[in-house]
Amino acid sequence: MTAPVAQAVRRRVTVRGTVQGVGFRPFVHRLATDLALAGFVSNTADGVLIEVEGPPEGVAGFCDRLAAEPPPLATVTGVGVEDLPVTGADGGFGIRSTDRSPGRTHLPPDTATCADCLRELADPADRRHRHPFVTCTHCGPRFTIATGMPYDRAVTTMAGFPMCAACEREYGDPLDRRFHAQPVACLGCGPRLRLVPASGSGVRPARDADALAAARALLAAGRIVAVKGLGGYHLACDATDARAVETLRTRKARGGKPFAVMCADLDAVRRIADPSPAETAALTGPRRPIVLLRRRPGAAGLAPGVCPGSPHLGVLLPYTPVHTLLFGLPGDPPGPRVLVMTSGNRSGEPIVTDDDEALDRLAGLADAWLAHDRPIASPCDDSLLRVRPDGSEQVLRRSRGYVPRPLRLPVPVRPALAVGGDLKNALCLGAEDQAWFGPHIGDMGDLAGLAAARRAEAHLRCLTGVTPEIVAADRHPGYHSTKWAARLAGCAPVLVQHHHAHLASAMAEHGLDGTTPVIGVAFDGTGHGDDGTVWGGEILLADYRGFRRYAHLAPAPLPGGDAGVANPCRLALARLSAAGLPWDADLPCVAACAPGELAVLERQMAGGLACVPTSGMGRLFDAVSSLIGVCHRAGYEAQAAMELEAAAASAWDAETSAYAFSDDLDPAPVLRALVTDLRRGTPAPVLAARFHRAVARAVAEICRRARRDTGLATVALSGGVFANALLEEECTRLLAADGFTVLRHGEVPPNDGGLALGQLVVAAHLRQEE
Repeated sequence: MTAPVAQAVRRRVTVRGTVQGVGFRPFVHRLATDLALAGFVSNTADGVLIEVEGPPEGVAGFCDRLAAEPPPLATVTGVGVEDLPVTGADGGFGIRSTDRSPGRTHLPPDTATCADCLRELADPADRRHRHPFVTCTHCGPRFTIATGMPYDRAVTTMAGFPMCAACEREYGDPLDRRFHAQPVACLGCGPRLRLVPASGSGVRPARDADALAAARALLAAGRIVAVKGLGGYHLACDATDARAVETLRTRKARGGKPFAVMCADLDAVRRIADPSPAETAALTGPRRPIVLLRRRPGAAGLAPGVCPGSPHLGVLLPYTPVHTLLFGLPGDPPGPRVLVMTSGNRSGEPIVTDDDEALDRLAGLADAWLAHDRPIASPCDDSLLRVRPDGSEQVLRRSRGYVPRPLRLPVPVRPALAVGGDLKNALCLGAEDQAWFGPHIGDMGDLAGLAAARRAEAHLRCLTGVTPEIVAADRHPGYHSTKWAARLAGCAPVLVQHHHAHLASAMAEHGLDGTTPVIGVAFDGTGHGDDGTVWGGEILLADYRGFRRYAHLAPAPLPGGDAGVANPCRLALARLSAAGLPWDADLPCVAACAPGELAVLERQMAGGLACVPTSGMGRLFDAVSSLIGVCHRAGYEAQAAMELEAAAASAWDAETSAYAFSDDLDPAPVLRALVTDLRRGTPAPVLAARFHRAVARAVAEICRRARRDTGLATVALSGGVFANALLEEECTRLLAADGFTVLRHGEVPPNDGGLALGQLVVAAHLRQEE
């Protein structure tokens, strides 16, 4: 007897997550067609809506495979299923137009050019051969071209480029890789490249392929070219040309701060660095961040001025077709294989995105501009990370490739905006169990930075659909970001202590609900303390509701505030005074100061003039750097500490001894031992290594003491000092060996770039309790 045929079923499926602009609808269409199911799929403001009808086993298989086999760029965070009455549909499966009702969905970040598009770019037989804007549903711009949601071409900066007939066919074909790829275009209908020479440069303007060839020739000739990328302009020059690098450094007023370099391919990377498999995976992944790599000795002709004083190189690979073509395809005239690729701005300013603004603000820096006519909806600087020995990543700047991908919050929050701090600024918007970081903005100390923050906040609200009910900021009364937050809120914002926010950020990233405090180690340079002094060497017992200051670095004067930070030799003298040690002329930090400078400092500290006490651990690293003769004057933020780490790294494996802090975290015994060993002729790298190990051992000892006092066994490490790889690894090793659970940052930066997440969860938690 023949088995009865099962009756058809119909289900409505709602898919949430990053499911727009990633080829999700054609994936659904192919899946339903393969299973011979009827129905439709549509984008909505909340995600993707599907109605599917057919045999029960086919519909069940369809639902199972939705979350298990998504397209490469999709992230499914939730699937809702409900039964519907059967309609008897037999018209196949269709793709409906986008529902433009209000709501919230996730937009994917910008993604590096995929392998399929790169093959087309290099194939003379392909109609997109040498197309500088080749893209598909699996790669290319998203965040930086989106002007609204739901994501559709009409609300992107591609709206001004009508598709030709061939592109229209691809765009409308569910079986094509470019189905509803909003940036889709070709040489005939897409954006156009142009080379704009600086006035009086003698360079001729050019367009399209000629513009690329001319730009490559200029770079080979030692000139500086402003290159428009996905999220803004870069300034590029040949990284092997010492004169070109020095010219760029001088024009940009860069000081000694290292430049990032873009390599044509992995072979070029391996000539200057030795990436591990995990570092190679980070370099070649779809996010294409700048990855900090240990440089090879000599670095195959790399100009010394690329990264003076640093053992690391910031390296990235091409992530747009323009970059790939700039290096050249096979058969092209040769050009540089390693380029300095630094943000298109003057030091301290936001990255430039507007073409007219670029011609103005980068005048005098660039010899020519390689521009295009696709507008950039939001600035988005390159992300920066390092890969730890265990293969995990520590993001130091979270921007292109990550933004606006949301983070899952461990506690629900009311709609809130956190504005971060004044340095390394990045905003964070949150609602319910989601938080969205904005792109890296940088310094908020001028009008350009504040204008960039205002634009970022408006763009983030537009893309997420979140209207904040709470505004959070740092407690520092002089921060520009805090004053801006007050104007945004229309009343007093929720103020969160700086180091509490750092630790809350680490807790939130690791999914802690805040019901149990952690032992929080918050080390940075400066943060406004609750007692009116400058904090930064803090061990706090913290949850989202508040904190208790359990221990801290013994304070010392900060002579001259910011002026002191720029002069580590002055910080060293202040630390010597606090430790009761004389300013003997044989000490490097004393010798680095002119007699008049020494006299002024003596009067300052004797009278307490402009000498706010600071417990900043970052300032102690600066002071030790000068004390042992590594760096006396800092041309950029954290230079002295970075060079101290570089010195320690060169002796790390051979030198395992350590100095010792006093029980109350006073560095006086360490400073006395450093002076003694310095006079014995101990090399600076050995002194630096012993100091790093001293800090790590002091952290472990205080955490042990806190565990005995409180029973807490989870330690969170946060703050900019933990960008120091040696210190973070040694603290983690000692604490883990002692049975602690150690929370350290991954995708959220440990520095002030991650501050806003902590502000968000603390402020939302406080308001929920009111």
